[in-house]
This record gives sequence, C-alpha cells and structure tokens, in this order.
Amino acid sequence: MQGKQHLFIPGPTPVPPEVAAAMTRPLIGHRSSEFASLQRSLVAQVKQVFQTENDLFIFSSSGTGAMEAAVAAGVQPGERVLALVTGHFGNRFAAVAERWGARVERLESTWGEPFDLEAVKEALARGPLPKAVLATHNETSTGVVNDIAGLGALLRDTPALLMVDAVSSMGAMDIRTDEWGVDFMLTSSQKAFMLPPGLAFLSVSPKAWQAVEAAAPRSFYFDLLAWRQSGAKGFSPWTPSIALLYGLEAALARLFAEGLPEVWARHRRYARLVRAGLKGMGLELLAADACASATVTAARTPGVPADEVRALARREYGLSLAGGKGKLAGEILRFSHMGYVDELELLGALAVLELAFARLGFPVKPGAAVAAAEEELLTGGGGRG
Repeated sequence: MQGKQHLFIPGPTPVPPEVAAAMTRPLIGHRSSEFASLQRSLVAQVKQVFQTENDLFIFSSSGTGAMEAAVAAGVQPGERVLALVTGHFGNRFAAVAERWGARVERLESTWGEPFDLEAVKEALARGPLPKAVLATHNETSTGVVNDIAGLGALLRDTPALLMVDAVSSMGAMDIRTDEWGVDFMLTSSQKAFMLPPGLAFLSVSPKAWQAVEAAAPRSFYFDLLAWRQSGAKGFSPWTPSIALLYGLEAALARLFAEGLPEVWARHRRYARLVRAGLKGMGLELLAADACASATVTAARTPGVPADEVRALARREYGLSLAGGKGKLAGEILRFSHMGYVDELELLGALAVLELAFARLGFPVKPGAAVAAAEEELLTGGGGRG
C-alpha cells in the first residue's frame, strides 16, 4: 500500500492540523521583542505541564540533547552515577553519562518490570553517595512506568541529584516535578506534545543549580549558565526553531483547552482500551497492569514473529507500529496511544492488527480485539466524563 502511514508508534506521533498550520506562519527575528514575548509565554505554559516553578529551557534538539544537557551540567568526570535501567532508553541515559566521563553503575531490572526501590536503597548504601541518579519515568521500550515519587523521596534530603527522562510521558501523565523532588526533568516535542521532532525541554531545580555553578561548563551548546543568562531576557543563546515554537504555542493551547486532568484521564482510558484489545486477540502484554504506561503498550506475539506482523500491517494497510529494541528486538510490538488520537482510530488500528495476524495464520477470532476494547469502554470506566 502506498500513501498515508497511520502512526501508532511512540514518536513521532500525529500532528493536529491547527499545529501544522501554525508552523507555516511568517518567521520573526529571534532577537526581537516579539520573540521574547513568545518565548516567555511558552516557558510559563510548559512549566504548568511540568508542574514546576523551577527554571525551564526549550532547546532546539531532540530529547537526547536534553539528556546530555543535564548530565554535562550536573556531573563531572570521575563522579559516581547510579543509572536505573528498565529498558533501552534507560541504557541510553547511562551511555550519555559514560560518554561524559562519569563512573556509571547500572542497576538493571528485568525488562517489562519497574525498578525496585528496595534495590535502589541497597545500591545507594554501597560506597559513596552517587552524584546523580538517572531514571526513566515511562520506559518507551517496554511500556513500563517507574515510581519517580518514591525515588525522589529517597533522595530528597541528600546531595544526590535526580535526573529523569519523561520523554514519552510528559503531557500525557500526571508528572509532579517539584513535588517529586526532580532536579533535572526532561522531555521532547514529538510525543504527547503533538509536534514534529526538534524541541526538547529541561527543568533545573535550585539544588541542581548549585552543582552547575560549582563546575566549569564543559558543553558549549548546552551550557546552562548561558541558557539562564539569555532566558532572563526572553531569548535563547543560540538560534531557535521558530516554526516549531509556533507549533508549540498551538499545541499547548489545545492541551489547556481540553484541561490537563482530562488529558491525563483520556490517556489512561486509551491504555485500558488498547490493553484489553491486545489481550482479546490473544497477545501477551509485557507490563503488568500496576506498572502499565498510559502512552504505549508492548506485547509479545506468540506463534508469529512480531516484525512480520508489523511489516504486513504497514505494507498492506498503512498501519505503523513500533518493534522491540535492544534485548526485545524482534520479540514484541509496541502500540502507541498518545497525543492526537481518538477511540475511533484506536479501534480501527486494533481491527487492522487483528486482520494482519489472521493473514499470517494466527488463530484469532474475528472481531475479538474490538469486542474486548468495546467491553472495556462500556464497563471499565471508559466514558468521557
């Protein structure tokens, strides 16, 4: 099949028409008063999504850039870092710290399970307290949510910095940056913010600033002292992606018009719908209900190679699903339900996936996935209220 690809991958996610239209507006000078007004407004609004009063910066980069900004600013070569790895992107965060010269200790959980706070306590008790603890709020590669509130409580009265990747959850889930004691919180634009890739967001706590100010900056582009100095005037130190900032303005207007609590509730409802549908067609979900993501669901495909199913669904029907990464490559498919999507599209995607399985000889009862999803909507608190 040629033509439109229907994106049910965990990024990039579909872009609403009004957001795409906003990005076609004429550009303005990035050193103008109009830009400063726009940037100040956007920073204030993104801080509401983060639920933070901390300083916040908008980078023209991917989310990995914000990871690097946090590590480069908060960790010096040779310092101990504890990386909590629950999947592929936890490993990436650890790799960023290793590249910057940190002594990284990985505390790895079984992929498909969250980190164990008791194991974290034991790791913290071994040797000197780490300079930073790296954690992933929503592990995109496994569909698992980690207990950042509990982790923050462990670190709150210590010098250790808490750095959190919320790339695939910020904007879709109730994330309380300040209440949870997160020192560096980061996310990016191409997930629940409903934008193309190219923007990253990083908040920095007063505790984090103490570490930043005590060390000489090592990164040029991500020198947070330069970002703070420019941000005080409403600017960024380097040329920003103005078109994406226009899109961000429109995307935030959409989020706030719906209401953040309603957005969070909608994503929880979508997760229940998709999980019910995948189980209804006989797939094995990777994450248990207690730690299941509200934005992406991972499932094993017993009897049929996951990548064959994805390839057929994309080729024949234009349905794009994500595959496994790292240890789970070829073993799972990942079904995104975040951002600009609704129940009709989710039910349609489940029906198409079911058809793809049937064409590959998987013993699925026609309509089982949609029936299970409908049952969840009708009986599982799936109403719009």
